[in-house]
Amino acid sequence: MFRSCVFTCASVLFLASFVSEVSAVQGLTPGPVELQSIGPMTFASDGVLLVGDPKAATVYAIDMNSDAADASANGSSMPAIKDLKAAVASAISAPASEVTIGELAVDEDSQSIVISAQSRGRVSLLKVNHDGKVESINLDKIAHASKQLPNPPADEVTGEGRRRKNLRMESITDLAFFDGKVIVSGVSAGDSPSSVSEFPFPFSDNSVVTNVQIYHAAHGRVEEPTIRTFVPMMIDGEPTVLAGFTCTPLVRFPIDSLDGKETVRGTTVAELGNWNTPIDLIAYEKDGKSNLLMSNTARGLMKISTENIQNAAGLTERVDNGGTAGQSFQKIDNLDGVTQMDKLSASQAVAIVGKPEETQQLLVIDLP
Repeated sequence: MFRSCVFTCASVLFLASFVSEVSAVQGLTPGPVELQSIGPMTFASDGVLLVGDPKAATVYAIDMNSDAADASANGSSMPAIKDLKAAVASAISAPASEVTIGELAVDEDSQSIVISAQSRGRVSLLKVNHDGKVESINLDKIAHASKQLPNPPADEVTGEGRRRKNLRMESITDLAFFDGKVIVSGVSAGDSPSSVSEFPFPFSDNSVVTNVQIYHAAHGRVEEPTIRTFVPMMIDGEPTVLAGFTCTPLVRFPIDSLDGKETVRGTTVAELGNWNTPIDLIAYEKDGKSNLLMSNTARGLMKISTENIQNAAGLTERVDNGGTAGQSFQKIDNLDGVTQMDKLSASQAVAIVGKPEETQQLLVIDLP
């Protein structure tokens, strides 16, 4: 009788411990996550972080609930981190000179902030607490699921001269969570490399992969460049992807058209200037109007109007000499140097400011 009670009690304690390690989100189980490369990140629902690993051509869903920042924190009161590399270096016990800051993701519901970084070949995820302290997230036994993308490019360097590169590192260029699904942009193997993949969340075997092309106004021709950043949103009741490409067209794709049946040509709704690559893109409303905010490598931060964007016929003529056309926009001069960014609330965003070779800061900024 006594032995039976001891066994039962111990079993209950073990079961309780096991259950506490399993995510409340269906489909996520505890185990190690070993990221091979820095890639885009975003939050899905229920505090789950989506992380793209281009080298592995894999998307991870990681439960941040057990390792999230203080959900009661007010992000607007978070102090600026004046030297983000130094803060990360301290958290992962590495020299600041060997730290590369990666991506940024914010959970608007909990105001949890996560950044990625790489040092000595190791990729880390870190949380930023409301007091500005940076802490490493233990990925050794964390609830997660993974999804490998179909038909990624081979992990090898190809091409000649300045075009020589490893296309596998572009297998995931951006990702988003929208209407219960994960949307991923990147490069696929084959003759039509620019693609958009869609699959259910957390994950399942079925994936819909659609090749995309655009009219590139700065070049005056139809091309199949890779989407660099995108944002899904409802425009006039229609689910839509607005995507930014190098050099710098902004292109509209109805999500319903991305069904994998044939190559889809988007509608080029703006040309924002050549010799430039978009980095991040977020959508927000201010003063009753919908806007996009785009960070770029060479042309600063742009506030782009979405007025009548769903009805724009699109650009079909060449735009020469670095000119601009289509949707109106304004450069935000007082927020120059923004690279990574994500929405914190309806009125604010968190941003990494400064180029990789410079001292980089983490700031809370007001949406312009």
